[in-house]
Amino acid sequence: MPAEWEQHLSTWLAWPHNLDTWESHDLREVENVYIKIIQNLITGELINILIENKSFQKRIISLLNSSELNTKQIYFHEILTNDAWIRDFGPNFIVRKSSSGKQTAINRWQFNSWGEKYPWQKDNEANDKIIRKSKITYFDPKIVLEGGAIDVNGEGTCLTTSTCLLNLNRNGGLSVEKMEKYLKNYLGVKKIIWLNGSLKGDDTDGHVDNLARFVNRTTIVYISEKDKTNENFLSLKGIEESLKKARNPDGKPFLLIPLPMPRKIKDNNFHLPASYANFYIGNNAVLLPAFNDPNDKVAQDILQLCFPRKKIVPIDSRILIKGLGGVHCITQQQPMCTE
Repeated sequence: MPAEWEQHLSTWLAWPHNLDTWESHDLREVENVYIKIIQNLITGELINILIENKSFQKRIISLLNSSELNTKQIYFHEILTNDAWIRDFGPNFIVRKSSSGKQTAINRWQFNSWGEKYPWQKDNEANDKIIRKSKITYFDPKIVLEGGAIDVNGEGTCLTTSTCLLNLNRNGGLSVEKMEKYLKNYLGVKKIIWLNGSLKGDDTDGHVDNLARFVNRTTIVYISEKDKTNENFLSLKGIEESLKKARNPDGKPFLLIPLPMPRKIKDNNFHLPASYANFYIGNNAVLLPAFNDPNDKVAQDILQLCFPRKKIVPIDSRILIKGLGGVHCITQQQPMCTE
């Protein structure tokens, strides 16, 4: 599995429509966020969008035209979904080098809505439909695994969490040894860094893309909380200690860079799992979740140092987090293939 900063052919999105995730008046605002995301990605890569039907396509094209965006680089696919979180149910692309360039394949992981928390049948079937339409070779590990639960550096190391991958609600509670064998066989990694914990309000049981991310082969940014009274303090402190002990396949430590936490965001007294770690790395831009918070700028400056050649684009994610997700959760990269 290539690192996210490696060259993309395209980004995949699933157009939002679930009224249980966002109410109708919120959906309009969510659509505006999608348009801004497309606006900042389309200059560097193609866009693939899963839609419910042709009427969705007409509406999206109208919104894109209003923003003067080139729709020739956008491909629509009538593939039904339960929700918009394509990071978790969408294709997990992998590559291998060949004599004439690179070959692309898809890992067809199973999806059960983070432990059967919400309806998921359409989401789980979407991958099969993408595979059939794209005619890309695929592998079928036959276990549940979400894209937001893993992060790789493209050089043999994978970040993940035991709270998610080893949870009884995914695969009946696979052992560490069995899960590591799946990750090594299907992602092509040699070393797995296990973290333990999750943010308050996170219904994924601790996806790593909300906690810690590779920004280059040797550097990891991670969420840090300095306030000892914060309910996330102990969990995040444990993750920090685990990262300090982590080593790459050659036994070398990683450079660690802390990211701040935004202020508490609540919806009807429910703590929302807002995180600056949920950024998406496009070809030309890094899309950073923003929350109208003083730490938005701090996080932006940190990521600018990590990606000096890319534009860091704050994406107002207050409406996304009301649906319990962020920018990374609604995007999925397809790596470049020259064959």
